Amino acid sequence: MDSLIAAAGRALVAGDALGALKRVALRDDPPALALRGIAMAQLGEYPRARELLRRAARGFGTREALARARCVVAGAEVALAMRDLGGSPRALAEAATALDARGDRANALQARLIAVRRLLLLGRLDEASAALVGLDAKGLPPSLAAITELATAELALRSLRTADARSALDRAFAAAQRAAIPALLAEVTEARAALDRAAARRIHAGHEEPLRLEQIEALMGSDVLVVDACRRGLRAGDVWVPLARRPILFALLRALAENWPGDVERNALIARVFRTRQPDETHRARLRVEVGRLRSLVAPLLDIQASARGFTLVPTDDRGVVVLVPPIDGEQASLLALLADGAAWSTSALALALGDSQRTVQRALAELEAAGQVRSIGRARAQRWLAPPLVGFTTTLLLPAALPPE
Repeated sequence: MDSLIAAAGRALVAGDALGALKRVALRDDPPALALRGIAMAQLGEYPRARELLRRAARGFGTREALARARCVVAGAEVALAMRDLGGSPRALAEAATALDARGDRANALQARLIAVRRLLLLGRLDEASAALVGLDAKGLPPSLAAITELATAELALRSLRTADARSALDRAFAAAQRAAIPALLAEVTEARAALDRAAARRIHAGHEEPLRLEQIEALMGSDVLVVDACRRGLRAGDVWVPLARRPILFALLRALAENWPGDVERNALIARVFRTRQPDETHRARLRVEVGRLRSLVAPLLDIQASARGFTLVPTDDRGVVVLVPPIDGEQASLLALLADGAAWSTSALALALGDSQRTVQRALAELEAAGQVRSIGRARAQRWLAPPLVGFTTTLLLPAALPPE
């Protein structure tokens, strides 16, 4: 390794992308191409970074497996930053194995952390948790220790374990300070600040109250019945009744819960659940059918009883009922939550993360664009979507698999 390559590598480790480019900007040998690619990625020029890394990987010979594996890892990190989530993780796993076999523990850990972060973006929390087990950043650069703790904190937050998340973020902050990389320190600081922001709103007896994640965790652990509009289901302690795929039933349950302990008039329920202002006997008959279906799903936690003018919820064991709603309103709340991270997302990546079809996501994006809430850059396959940060609250509960899945 010549002195310029070594100096550029040290600059990149310290987060000085411009300093690295000054040393290798005019060189086209594979090591210089790889360093240029990483530098361009640190500057946010992801398409150019990806191309440089691909050229570098092709330039390394078959005997240079270590260098090729490092290029694969760097390319995977660029893909993650571009929110290109559709690729196979096999190449990254093979690169991690090759790096381990050649004694490069730091880059092997980096590869596995990239895989974990991809799983977290996709909401596959169980797989991310399993992948995090056994990762050991001891003795490695503090930047990797900070990223490991950030991943641990995000998993804890998405699983509503706020005490574990706070401890992990404290460790990440200490590691980021040792690393002295401004961008990393800013990321950890932002993650810590999210703990003190409103994450949802509680509706109870006609009153609305913002809640932080710690308060939501306490609410979920209490004996009250929580009608959760963030994940669309009924939560009672460890019992979870999913209704995300039954939108009519969930709309009915939410309407009844928001008016508990009072009842809801039949025509008001029809207007809200079936979205019609001119109810007739067919709507009233359908309402009775849907009430019966909901009653069978939520038993024995709740009963739904008819009153003189409508229906009312009757919890068992004298439990209370609260409604937990997202910090932002609208059907596209989860979509906005993903876009709120500031990254440019493709339609395919959004569909993959949300578990919806691309066509569904495209329709939602068109509505949000018409409302001025999102904007697109690029065209055709290169098109990406952006949204301004959602200031004042965290969107943790709106992200995929924030609560127990169906």
